[in-house]
Amino acid sequence: IQMRPNRRKGAVIAVLALVLAAALAACGSSNDDTSSGSKLTPVKLQLQWVAQAQFAGYYAAVAQGYYKDEGLDVSIAEGGPDIVPIDSLTAGDVDYAISWVPKVLGSIEAGAKVTDVAQIFERSATTQISFKDKGITDPAALKGKKVGSWGYGNEWELFAGMQKAGVSVKDIKLVQQAFDMNGFLAGDIDAAQAMTYNEYAQVLETKNPKTGELYQPSDLNVINWNDVGTAMLQDAIWAPSDKLADADFADQTVKFIKASIKGWVYVRDHPEEAAQIVTTAGSQLGQSHQLWMTNEINKLIWPSSAGVGLVNEAAWKQTVDIALGTKN
Repeated sequence: IQMRPNRRKGAVIAVLALVLAAALAACGSSNDDTSSGSKLTPVKLQLQWVAQAQFAGYYAAVAQGYYKDEGLDVSIAEGGPDIVPIDSLTAGDVDYAISWVPKVLGSIEAGAKVTDVAQIFERSATTQISFKDKGITDPAALKGKKVGSWGYGNEWELFAGMQKAGVSVKDIKLVQQAFDMNGFLAGDIDAAQAMTYNEYAQVLETKNPKTGELYQPSDLNVINWNDVGTAMLQDAIWAPSDKLADADFADQTVKFIKASIKGWVYVRDHPEEAAQIVTTAGSQLGQSHQLWMTNEINKLIWPSSAGVGLVNEAAWKQTVDIALGTKN
């Protein structure tokens, strides 16, 4: 993809201005913007994936009435393998969408007019994991190995990390990884993609056939792209850029961001209750796995270096530069 610098800079400025307004608004009472007895405004949010604690803040904001406090009646649409959140957003099917920044950059270059109005995750949760006997301790060690990737925009950090270490895609056997860890556990993949909040836990919830006991972190090597320096911005709230020029929609967006961040504060302070909220909302994951996910998601948001929702320009530039400079 190609991203012209002026477009990127303009997008960042617009994001910072709007989210700063949200941060200032959040300093007031939760009832400041709601008139008694006023009709709630219907709002639809599109998730990037199915119901799980990755999106606990939004479910918590619904359950705790934070959106209603802002005069909003928010419904949440689950995602899935056949749903592209930004397509739903640009088609006008939803008001806001959750998606990773690298997944959206191509859509922006193709003409999608969308803006990152709140960067919720400050850190990346993507890792490449392997069993200790494979000896894969860094990206350079991936050379000659069977390396799994989900694709669909999830591969950027992996490819950037490899190429930073002098390993090209031709130097590995790239395996199309399913959205589970079965191929890894079966030995078909030497190093598999795993989110800290999901697939990594799936491995630790599996018994090692050699010992009859659950796998332990000590059984695994983990390549963390935050440490390697090729991490990219992930979950953000996106809105249609054109609609943000409308004062009413801009005001609604500030209220939506404010309530969403309050939801994430609730998740931080009440992880067990938040995990239960997501389970009640229809997640198919077990309660203990959901709690693991909640705790790991909190690490991606807190501590926040500048305030939840604000876009770090250095992280944004790194994300765009990787998308521009990485052979894919």
